[in-house]
Amino acid sequence: MLRISYSQTGTGQQWTLCGQLAGPWVQELRSFWQDIRRTEAASRAVLDLSDVTFIDESGEGLLSEMRSAGVEFVAAGVETKHLLENLKGNGEKPLRRLVRR
Repeated sequence: MLRISYSQTGTGQQWTLCGQLAGPWVQELRSFWQDIRRTEAASRAVLDLSDVTFIDESGEGLLSEMRSAGVEFVAAGVETKHLLENLKGNGEKPLRRLVRR
């Protein structure tokens, strides 16, 4: 599950995510982001990932698209910060940990 909060501030747009950026929630965020981009004047956009607990590969792809479009990120947690640093770098995907269930 993913909760998306949106607000228009004096300096631009702010999205805050809470939950998992994975599976169908990636497309949900993409649709929301594209709708906002079509209807709102171009301004500074910030995506707060501080309360995101998991990001899958499709979520990484969307974040990469958003970064290329000029979206700025706020993050907490070592893994999310590491992922964002790798998106800034040479475009290589970060190494993922294998989790056995």
